[in-house]
Amino acid sequence: MLKNLSLKELQSLLSKKSAEESLRIISKLFSGEVVFTTSFGIEDQVLTDIIFTNDLQIEVVTLDTGRLFADTYKTFSRTISRYNNKIKVFFPDHDLVEIMVTEKGPFSFRESVSNRIECCRIRKVIPLARVLKWKKCWISGIRSEQSENRSQMDRVEYDSDKDIFKIYPLFAWTFNEIKEYIREKDVPYNPLHDNGFVSIGCEPCTRAVKKGEDFRAGRWWWETEGVKECGCHIK
Repeated sequence: MLKNLSLKELQSLLSKKSAEESLRIISKLFSGEVVFTTSFGIEDQVLTDIIFTNDLQIEVVTLDTGRLFADTYKTFSRTISRYNNKIKVFFPDHDLVEIMVTEKGPFSFRESVSNRIECCRIRKVIPLARVLKWKKCWISGIRSEQSENRSQMDRVEYDSDKDIFKIYPLFAWTFNEIKEYIREKDVPYNPLHDNGFVSIGCEPCTRAVKKGEDFRAGRWWWETEGVKECGCHIK
């Protein structure tokens, strides 16, 4: 890895580079210190295909919240069978989950935004901290057109709180480009995408998107205010 690499220098290195070129550069710059987190959504499947088919030295991990769709687990299974590669799984702390569910019940996240954020924190944010420990670069499948909040992000960022570079190789890709890549490469993907699900998270917190709704409308749809993020990508 280059020592004392600045954000501007990394942005310059990756400027105008394709997703594959960017991942190749990152895998060498941050050898042993780069991780890609997948939720098996369609964007993540594109990145997984690029990483595994090119044998890039990038660790691929997933956060299993314990509330995922059956189709997500099936996509997980098909993915490891297709590429014959392991995807490391991180679970939430069972003590924290037990306390939360015992005290507030299995659907506390629908009672208030603060309860929902607590559930996301226990099931995703805290396990993510374990994933990112000792890492210097974090790859994600975020795209600009997914939401207003995400359109304000940059393709290459530095999170000072986590002390880590964040790279979104597919940031400028359109949803049609994602689907075309999946079709051309015959990449396994979550069949929920064929049924109106665009952003797929936990089963109780995700629904299909209706015509005219934005990409994040199906996540925590009962909330009418605030940013619809779990907290993983908010500084």
